[in-house]
Amino acid sequence: MSAQTSTPTPPARAISQPQRVVDGVTERIHNGTLQPGDRVPPEPELMREFGVSRSVVREAVSRLQASGLVTTRQGVGTFVLESSQQTRPLLAATARDVRIQQVLAMLELRISLESEAAHLAALRRTDAHLIAMRAALDAFEQHRRSGASTTEDDFNFHVQIAGATGNEYFEEVLRNLGSATIPRPRATPADTPPQAPSFGAPLASLEHNKEITQREHEEIYDAIRRQDAAAARAAMLMHLIHSRERLRIARGDA
Repeated sequence: MSAQTSTPTPPARAISQPQRVVDGVTERIHNGTLQPGDRVPPEPELMREFGVSRSVVREAVSRLQASGLVTTRQGVGTFVLESSQQTRPLLAATARDVRIQQVLAMLELRISLESEAAHLAALRRTDAHLIAMRAALDAFEQHRRSGASTTEDDFNFHVQIAGATGNEYFEEVLRNLGSATIPRPRATPADTPPQAPSFGAPLASLEHNKEITQREHEEIYDAIRRQDAAAARAAMLMHLIHSRERLRIARGDA
């Protein structure tokens, strides 16, 4: 029996501790639980809720400040900013805020970022990483065949590759980009912007694009499995370039 079958999946290092806190507070701001002017829960409360240290909470608050979502008043606390005061950089945007042109710009960034991630993953991956990648691929295929959403599986595959680099910053940047490009259900086509594509599937509703994405993912996985770093980089490069071109064609640029 293969040794891979007995190797546990990687520990839940899928997201850094500060980012967990950032995501939790950001979600409350976006869903209205925390309104402009409201005080963000104090450090001890966030420490208990997320099970993290004071230094982690402080780093998370610094990131929220850098995103323009909150401001800290010395000796008083941290407060949610008014929408007009929020700078909302691209990495802090939600999927609803992202436009196709922004997604194209992010794809340009990801072409460089993820090609190098695939290269490093091929050199550093473990059996556990391969199991996690394989699980994401299998889930994508299963959901594709059943007609269910493949967005999370698509994203998870790319995250697992970033995790296999052993460099937490690849994963952190990718997760920030991913939160802006994962599609969300839309109320009606008339009152919402074009749906942002998922990772590798610019129009995830089209079965043909999902099939193409699956094949391209398999090529990336195979190169990483074989520890062929050059092939992994090339496969990821072509996958993202093709994703960008499919998106351009879909919006009528070609």
